[in-house]
Amino acid sequence: MSDIIKVENLVEVYSDGTKAVQDISFVVKEGEFFGFLGPNGAGKTTTIKILTTILRKTAGSVTVAGYDIQAEAQEIRKLIGVESQETAIDADLTGRENLILQGNLQQMHGEILKKRVDELLKLVELDEAADKRAAYYSGGMKKRLDLASALVHKPRLLFLDEPTTGLDPQSRATMWSYLEKLNREEGVTVFLTTQYMEEADRLANRLAILDYGRIVASGTSMELKQEIGADAISLSLEKADVINAGMKEKAKQILTTIKGVGDVRDSDGGLTVYAKNGGFIIPDIVRAFDESKIRLSSINLSSPTLDDVFLKYTGRRIRPEELKKEASSFMMFGRRR
Repeated sequence: MSDIIKVENLVEVYSDGTKAVQDISFVVKEGEFFGFLGPNGAGKTTTIKILTTILRKTAGSVTVAGYDIQAEAQEIRKLIGVESQETAIDADLTGRENLILQGNLQQMHGEILKKRVDELLKLVELDEAADKRAAYYSGGMKKRLDLASALVHKPRLLFLDEPTTGLDPQSRATMWSYLEKLNREEGVTVFLTTQYMEEADRLANRLAILDYGRIVASGTSMELKQEIGADAISLSLEKADVINAGMKEKAKQILTTIKGVGDVRDSDGGLTVYAKNGGFIIPDIVRAFDESKIRLSSINLSSPTLDDVFLKYTGRRIRPEELKKEASSFMMFGRRR
């Protein structure tokens, strides 16, 4: 597969001196479902703004489908679709009218546009509500309409900036199904940013984990989780012991003496222990803590997750924050003029 996105040593420094993107490099293959996983402020939206020609880069080299991001921006806008965190539909228009408007802005008319609108309404399951004003749509329906708007002109490359933020679990799962179908059956290359581990794990063929503007790890989900090489044992301490920093340090020291423990990391409310055959070690941990009068409120064993990968590389866990969204109030080239 050829490279549809190629980024080399990309840097973005805002006017106030903030280093939003710090020397990142990556490629996205044609037909790939590529993910950017990271918390708010990691640089995900800034990167998408640059790739969609909205924001001028400070330094580095970026090409999309072989076109230079600055010298040939108009060519890039013709082949991309973009869906941002905030829905950008007209509430006064019906679902069908919103899609027709997007088509007109893409110089699509007549029977070709009508057929495309009907296809998309069926795809996102809005055909029965197509002639209702979008103001009366639920949040999930608006997200689906927004996705359809990004697809009217059959983009070769689709950018999704946290597309399921704010959706309930059922609507989120429905959106995932649409996106998988687009990528698998229609061959659309998808570039997804998300702060949800489950979303990245399910959708992305390959992903990069970002933190403070840097890529800290990249690969397939399986490759990244295999780097942990052990089970994860999450230990939650009683509140009083969490507050007592000395007790937490004592707990860490005890864990390092237990045979089979590979690594110990601080985590919210307690500690995370990495060990092979973790189930056999749990009784030893409980006994050792009991003898030292360290009180556990819970203990859980799991296989490595992307959150464990993030913890390994950054020292903390990803905590999705629904209410704190990166700024995304920018016009969507490739969708809107």
